[in-house]
Amino acid sequence: MKILTFLLAGAAIGVLGGRAPARAEEAPAQLSGVTVVARSPLSEAQAERDEIPAAAVTLDAADLQPGQGSALLQALERRAPGVALSDAQANPYQPNLVYRGFEASPLQGSAQGVAVYVDGVRFNQPFGDTVNWDLIPEAAIRALTLEGSNPVFGLNALGGSLSVRLRDGFSDPGGSATLSAGSFGARNAEVAYGRADGDLGLYVAASARDEDGWRDFSPSRVRQVYADLGLRHGPVELHAGLIAADNDLTGTGPAPVELLAADRRAVFTYPDETRNHFGLLRLSGDVEASPDLTLQARAYVGRLRQQTRNGDATDAAPCDADPALLCLEAEGPVLTDAAGAPIGDVLHGGPYAQLNVSDTRTTSSGAAAQLVWSRPLLGRANSLTAGASLDMGWTAFSAQSLLGALTADRGFAGMGGGGGVLVDQPGGPITPVALGARTRYAGLYVSDVWQAGPRLALTLSGRLNRAEIRLSDHRGTALDGDHSFTRFNPAAGLTYRLGGGVSGYLSYAQANRAPAPAELSCASAQAPCSLTNFFVADPPLKQVRAQTVEAGLRGRHGAHGLSASWSLGVFRTATADDISLVASEVRGRGYFQNVGRTRRQGVEAQGQLERGAFSAYASYALTDATFRSPLVLNSPDNPAADAGGQIFVRPGDALPGVARQRLKLGLSYAPEPWRVALDVTAASGQILFGDEANLQPRLPGYVVANLSAGWRLTPAMEMFLAVRNLTDARYATFGTFAQTDQVALAEAPGAANPRSLSPAAPRSVLAGLRLTF
Repeated sequence: MKILTFLLAGAAIGVLGGRAPARAEEAPAQLSGVTVVARSPLSEAQAERDEIPAAAVTLDAADLQPGQGSALLQALERRAPGVALSDAQANPYQPNLVYRGFEASPLQGSAQGVAVYVDGVRFNQPFGDTVNWDLIPEAAIRALTLEGSNPVFGLNALGGSLSVRLRDGFSDPGGSATLSAGSFGARNAEVAYGRADGDLGLYVAASARDEDGWRDFSPSRVRQVYADLGLRHGPVELHAGLIAADNDLTGTGPAPVELLAADRRAVFTYPDETRNHFGLLRLSGDVEASPDLTLQARAYVGRLRQQTRNGDATDAAPCDADPALLCLEAEGPVLTDAAGAPIGDVLHGGPYAQLNVSDTRTTSSGAAAQLVWSRPLLGRANSLTAGASLDMGWTAFSAQSLLGALTADRGFAGMGGGGGVLVDQPGGPITPVALGARTRYAGLYVSDVWQAGPRLALTLSGRLNRAEIRLSDHRGTALDGDHSFTRFNPAAGLTYRLGGGVSGYLSYAQANRAPAPAELSCASAQAPCSLTNFFVADPPLKQVRAQTVEAGLRGRHGAHGLSASWSLGVFRTATADDISLVASEVRGRGYFQNVGRTRRQGVEAQGQLERGAFSAYASYALTDATFRSPLVLNSPDNPAADAGGQIFVRPGDALPGVARQRLKLGLSYAPEPWRVALDVTAASGQILFGDEANLQPRLPGYVVANLSAGWRLTPAMEMFLAVRNLTDARYATFGTFAQTDQVALAEAPGAANPRSLSPAAPRSVLAGLRLTF
């Protein structure tokens, strides 16, 4: 009842008062040099950045430089303070985005703490809240905004939200075609065209990218298509959009440090393949009912099929009790096949390998509607945004493990000419899984911005989240379960214009994340799941709650042809019942558990200068991410673990995978017809995953530089060059531990150091030609 009263009160604020004068039409990304950002999931509802009581970074298509891998993520890594990319998979299209110590990742098992929207459609997948970056059509990106925690963006906005806006024929007429090629067999082609003809607008884009990969067995193939058909008639604007992708991605993952020292291109085990087949149809409509009232609606339906194949070493070995049979470790239980028969030691001691195979088929659909009402309150400007959303998902997930031979180059090979022997241990840690999951995420939100004075703006917002998850075990009843989570998250903030182009902000916000079906299906230490996508057992996980406080200053100045902008901010996010993937005693498996309280706090600063053809930027972020509750975690491969394979986390220990300090610099000079740009990123070291107790040396820090250049041959033709990792620095952005001494490494005989890193790519060059028409 209190929640309903709050929502009705917020709506009443917007309705009170007299009629406001009509507003000028806002540009999508900038208006008279003033940056505007999305203030709700439906990205067309925008506000000036100086009215947002939180840090916000907005980039446009010009910031997406050509290169290998995701241009969207690379742009955020270059320009946004507090953003880093972690190459857990070591695939350029599958990095983890880390923002303020929270992740948005394509990998099951990553704690998802950033809400991602594409043209107002929630892009976190229903089954694991994962974000598949390879599915976003980068050729059609118009602008994107990354901002701090805001409950209006719904589930997963613990650390913040990322909103991506795509092009249409009205906003982006004209066309382009791009061809490029470069290091490691990179071959890219991209075409885009937009046109407006009276009331009709059309935009289409398609891209094809292929590369062999710089490490062994690491090719990738990406195919993306985007189309948008728009209709404008009077106050009504309608759009139908389509996104389609068909991608084959190969990850190589971390490898033991001694193996990398002998051959940096080598992989520990293979294959590690992900195939994504994706389609999304979006319908949207905006109606300007009056000069001060706009109604907006979105509806979508999507389909994703994801297939994975992951080869790994295994604990299968001849049994001590009967060497003719295989056990899970020599003293463990006897391995059985699909018929329940014991699996024999056909390789006479091995070495054996395991192939984990999964198939995820998800259908998602949803709708959202909101009104934006701008009317004075007590004689001062006031803007109310109120809306509702419903996102539903239906997932069929299946997974199984096959036993085979470990080849000399550490690949998987089937035994006896087949594809491998299916391992099925009913009630044990290795068994096939067939799971159905239904999700229903509903939200009601309201946000009101009132100009309380000539310089002061007050923001009040809140969102009610309801998550319902039903799991159905298609092979039994162990995974059956109904789960529901409800939470109301309020937020309040203010901005104040100090004068001289300087303004300040202060805010408080709450957010939450419900456990994903993938996590709810894997939370038992007695029945761990495969790190690549297996799930067993029905757990009692709690939802994650976060409270964020932000404060800062930002300014914009201009004189004598020089323009400058800057910002300085501090933040603190305290979470309760954070969820983490914990290693199991069984090789390659783990389980999810709530890990108590964590805290992420820090300082972010950035500045930019522009004068004529010259521009420069700099940013610095200090992120202090720590555990705040004592924990006992399994980490059997950590050399500092006790005899039982456990480590003891103390309050104040740093979270793994988060660099404490990060500095970014950039310079560009563009006198027609030339342009050249150089950017540099420096990061301090980070804790390895599996070393949450901070007992081992950190992953070393690094400095990496990138160069881009272009030459406009004609007004419609440009040649370009992009060089990543200009100095060929050797560094890594992800580290963990592995049972190195259990696998023979021909390149590094006798290797026993369990430290395993995902090495960053060496220097790469990409050259191409772009035509505009």
